[in-house]
Amino acid sequence: MQLCEQTQPVPDPATLSLLSRINSACNIIDLALQHAHRPIVTSKFGPYSAVLLHLVTEVRPGIPVVWVDTGFNTRATQAHAARLSEMFNLDLRVYRPEPEWSGFVPDVDEPAHQEFTERVKIEPFGRALRELAPDAWITAVRGDQTDHRRSLDLFQTSGHGVLKVCPLLDWSQKDMDGYLSLQQLPAEHDYHDPVKAGPRRECGLHLKY
Repeated sequence: MQLCEQTQPVPDPATLSLLSRINSACNIIDLALQHAHRPIVTSKFGPYSAVLLHLVTEVRPGIPVVWVDTGFNTRATQAHAARLSEMFNLDLRVYRPEPEWSGFVPDVDEPAHQEFTERVKIEPFGRALRELAPDAWITAVRGDQTDHRRSLDLFQTSGHGVLKVCPLLDWSQKDMDGYLSLQQLPAEHDYHDPVKAGPRRECGLHLKY
């Protein structure tokens, strides 16, 4: 048989672009983990959370996954978290507010919203940093999400001296959808973050940390 008859057809440009981003993300994760002794991954178990969790566990299984459960997640999000935890055999570390917020969620324009943000998201994550003492933090932030995230680098030092690693920084939503389709991973769009209260607003976590 002729050699040319054995070759596989060249993938379309969109597929090649996605494969290039996947290779880049894996290399970024691998490079970070070569220099980290106590890495963590964060996840909110939103619609595209399976992407980073799958990538990281493919590179190195068993890294602690930190989830700040604000207490306002939908039942669908809770089920999604349980499903992904089982799929990837995650070492899931859940941090919740202390004490639990018992009132209504303040409107994003109200002064009380900052206290709400601090109590249900920033304080629990700060507690996770103190208890786990990570030297590297792998996060799924993307540059197309907010102006602040667009200003980030692939590797940078967080506000608390932890190496912050952003392997998906240059990914688009199309890339995320493509990866889920390619790997046949689940997505759950019944998700609401009461702290962000909108798709283009920071929750405060990446501003402080």
